[in-house]
Amino acid sequence: MDENLQAEVKQICQVCGNDRTKMMDIVRAVQEKFGQVSSETMNLIAKFVNCHRVEVESVVSFYAFLSKKPKGKVVIRLCNDVVDKMAGADVVADAFKKELGIDFGQTTADGKITLEYTPCIGMCDQAPAAIINDEVITYLSTDKVKEIVADIKKHYDPSKLKHRLGDGNNANEIVHSCVHNGIRKKGTVIFADYKSKSGLKNALAVSPVEVINIVKSARLRGRGGAGFPTGMKWQFTRAAAGEKKFILCNGDEGEPGTFKDRVILTERADMLFEGMTIGGYAIGAEAGILYLRAEYAYLRKLLEKVLKDRRDKNLLGKNILGKKDFNFDIIIQMGAGAYICGEETALISSCEGLRGDPKNRPPFPAQKGYLGNPTAVNNVETLCCVTRILEMGAGWFVESGSKGSPGTKLLSISGDCKLPGVYEFPFGIKVRDMLKEVGAEDTQAVLIGGPSGQIIGQNDFNRTICYDDLATGGAIVVFGQERNVIKIAAEYMEFFIEESCGYCTPCRVGNVLLKKYLDKIIAGKGEPEDLDILKQLGESIKTTSRCGMGQTSPNPVLTTLKNFRKNYESIVKKTTNGMQPTFDIRKALADAESIAKRQSVIFIK
Repeated sequence: MDENLQAEVKQICQVCGNDRTKMMDIVRAVQEKFGQVSSETMNLIAKFVNCHRVEVESVVSFYAFLSKKPKGKVVIRLCNDVVDKMAGADVVADAFKKELGIDFGQTTADGKITLEYTPCIGMCDQAPAAIINDEVITYLSTDKVKEIVADIKKHYDPSKLKHRLGDGNNANEIVHSCVHNGIRKKGTVIFADYKSKSGLKNALAVSPVEVINIVKSARLRGRGGAGFPTGMKWQFTRAAAGEKKFILCNGDEGEPGTFKDRVILTERADMLFEGMTIGGYAIGAEAGILYLRAEYAYLRKLLEKVLKDRRDKNLLGKNILGKKDFNFDIIIQMGAGAYICGEETALISSCEGLRGDPKNRPPFPAQKGYLGNPTAVNNVETLCCVTRILEMGAGWFVESGSKGSPGTKLLSISGDCKLPGVYEFPFGIKVRDMLKEVGAEDTQAVLIGGPSGQIIGQNDFNRTICYDDLATGGAIVVFGQERNVIKIAAEYMEFFIEESCGYCTPCRVGNVLLKKYLDKIIAGKGEPEDLDILKQLGESIKTTSRCGMGQTSPNPVLTTLKNFRKNYESIVKKTTNGMQPTFDIRKALADAESIAKRQSVIFIK
């Protein structure tokens, strides 16, 4: 065994306290150091953290940014999301292949550059985009690809790539990114001016129970999409039995078409961490975890600096702001590329150093979450709302929004519109008014809530965005008249097939069958009966899947079937000869005909 390899892996494990629950940090560090997590390193990790080797491999094999096989020093991951393809990602892909002399999934002959596809990276408002190691590059073109590849070959260090800087904290020397925030509309809650510390001071002036009551009075509902009342979640967590309690922030913004949390993390990190601290006080937690998706690793140093500044100001740590025995701190847990980790129990599994497998419920996280302790999991935007509610009061918060959905909502809007970006609207805005604001003309369809939400047509443009009508975590994609909604549904099904954890059969197999029928219809071989099969199959997957992903993954099919049925009916047709249109009898008989050295005679009635 290579002694240097053993010493370096041992050092990585020691830095992580030889703690199996820190497996994500360990394997990420090994991947970064060696360009892979080889079989040999997995054996060493298992030895040093005292676990079975299969536990290490189960983690490595699960996450897209980890690999058992060697990758180049530079890994180029081009986003192939629907919006990126609409913006020309396929042409950009061809340019990368030409300049590097390799195809996707391959590494250059010198072993220095690997080229891969990746799902949505939270840059739909500035597509096509790619991640080169941890550097995000936006607004790609064929000319830009030539410049990037030539630049990389000079130093093989993506941090040295030449590019213009983005706005706000993107231009901060710690971030030094070309990403643009794209804030198109500032509302009264998230992007309004606020007084740092004010919300926390007001919270510490009352009891934890009173803080929860204030949040309940504001009727704050989770901004991640499900809309569960935040105050109720905190109440359940506080009341649950257990000495240790935790608050986790879900920063795994993986829903295709959403990027509003990216902007919050860039420009409102202080507000977010203040909301986590208020939540920690309310539920009785001493520790919080921000789960940050791997695609946003370029923001980590900035976030760590904000945390350090808060510690220096006694806004984190022991006896916060002089409040005796209120001790609370926050750490950042990096993800490694897995959409399913946006589901709260899968996120908890990942924080525990496991595969991002969803957990069975009950027990719910509020009863038994992180490391078996009561845990509140909240969205980035939700926690920012908490800060403002404690600063301004519950009465102020309910003044905006609709009756059942108080406050504002951040929307990530992209696709066929003139002004893509992040908008902060009061809840209750009509889809038609939203489309006018973003410069969307002659719109055929709108994706509300990402592919796990719904695709609506013009008949629904007078509906409102709120929890009582069109609920959304924030992803809005606009599709013009020239787009094929059935092909879009098929693309999103391909995404769900790739991202399924594979635990339960309905999701693992059912989504593949849905995609198969869609492909059949798109190829012009669909039959009217296929539409009923799609509906029945989709409903079965929703009903029988184990977690939220499988329960929403058929939505691209089911909602386009409902809202664009004429599009389907126009391309399916009854067979006239009783034969399955997907069965090619000549192809099926080809081998036998070759052996017999004669062609079969086929009789059709």
